[in-house]
Amino acid sequence: MIRDTPKLIKNIQPRLNPGQYVFHCAPRNLDIPAEQVICMFREPEGITYVLGRKLADELKLEYDFVAAWITLNVYSSLEAVGLTAKVSNALAAENISCNAIAAYHHDHIFVPYKDGERAISILRKL
Repeated sequence: MIRDTPKLIKNIQPRLNPGQYVFHCAPRNLDIPAEQVICMFREPEGITYVLGRKLADELKLEYDFVAAWITLNVYSSLEAVGLTAKVSNALAAENISCNAIAAYHHDHIFVPYKDGERAISILRKL
């Protein structure tokens, strides 16, 4: 795992995952097979699910935000400092919102779906 920020940025290799993704908040666990859930996070107000839009529509789940999902294909350490800041600042400078989720091996960025291709272009220039 890489901790050095300049090395992380040099090797960022952003990839736009196909499809559209949504965030849904439920008051309790939903009966969705784990392999269909991109991410789940428990907060006092409810459980946030990140799902493919098609699945959310099939389940008639409400959502406000349709996202493109970008994976940063660099093995970043969970203790690395500055990668999320560098990415979010680059996107913010171009008026693109981003929602970052750090997983064990990679960081994942969710941006408005309409901005997915432009976000990839910006990140490749870092």
